[in-house]
Amino acid sequence: MTASQIIFYILSAFILGSGVIAVTTRKIFRSAIWLLFSLIGIAGLYFWMDMQFIAAVQIVVYVGGIVVLIIFSIFLTQKSGSEMKKPPASRKGFSIAAVLIGFALIWQLISQHDFKQTSTTAIDVNVANIGSQLLSTTEHGYILPFEVVSILLLAAMIGCIVIAMKKTETV
Repeated sequence: MTASQIIFYILSAFILGSGVIAVTTRKIFRSAIWLLFSLIGIAGLYFWMDMQFIAAVQIVVYVGGIVVLIIFSIFLTQKSGSEMKKPPASRKGFSIAAVLIGFALIWQLISQHDFKQTSTTAIDVNVANIGSQLLSTTEHGYILPFEVVSILLLAAMIGCIVIAMKKTETV
């Protein structure tokens, strides 16, 4: 086993482990922190694949933006330190069945693929090329998805503010 494979397996185990803990923990703040660790591990995979720009975007947008927004909305709610309710037993069985069916479908898709090596060279990825495509309005430009993501972040921020607002009780 090469050092590259060992690094991949360590990063994968870290991502999967922190993802499972994020989903199964009962404290909502701890769940957000484990989600943060999982997203940092994904950025580590991007760095390992020598995709520095995508890793930086992962850290800035997801770790620095989305998770911080989630943590602020948790702190602004009235019951930020309380434990989440335990799910009923029927939901637990359904969740386990859904996970097993999902793994079976993924296994079937992976086993049907050949994974042949291509002879084409990789695209030259530098910041200038990425920036010109992000701001381009041509056929291969990404200005519209970029604006849609900004509207999505604005909607998430407004949703966090609405959730955090305290309801006034009328007598």
